[in-house]
Amino acid sequence: MAAALLGASSLPTLASASTLVIGGGLAKECSDAAIDGRSDKASVVTCTTALETETLNFRDRARTFVNRGVLQMRQRDFTGARADFDTASKLDPNLGEAWVNRGAAYVGEKRYREGVEQIDKGLALGVKDPERAWFNRGLANEELGDLNAAYRDYSRAAALKPDWAAPKTELARFTVKRP
Repeated sequence: MAAALLGASSLPTLASASTLVIGGGLAKECSDAAIDGRSDKASVVTCTTALETETLNFRDRARTFVNRGVLQMRQRDFTGARADFDTASKLDPNLGEAWVNRGAAYVGEKRYREGVEQIDKGLALGVKDPERAWFNRGLANEELGDLNAAYRDYSRAAALKPDWAAPKTELARFTVKRP
């Protein structure tokens, strides 16, 4: 399938995947902030306080690093976010969200090839919201000039979450020509 782009693109908002922390306390508040789409500094402080003061098992600790990284990424602090995703993947190398979010941070930094590599690794491990990873992969592939891959990625994101407008908006910019 060949796809031709109909216009210049500007990088849309990255899609981030957070992880659920079970239980109460500040780590749960951090999780709720990430899941609810917040990006305020107070939520980052809540996550930091949870990491510094609460006794968390390695999985919840890794997830709290991912959630804080998500909040930092929303603030466009890609360096801080990547540091948290690095720590999370060291604590739990099988936590796909750490990989796909690090990939999203690379995309935000315009390091598209590295972004695709990280997103692919996270998708292979499995993530709760794969449509977000496919969307970010589409952004990266589009910026790399691989419009066919970008179209497939956006299509996959739209198929996985049909009520999500973002991938449909990106797909609307493409014209598909069949040979």
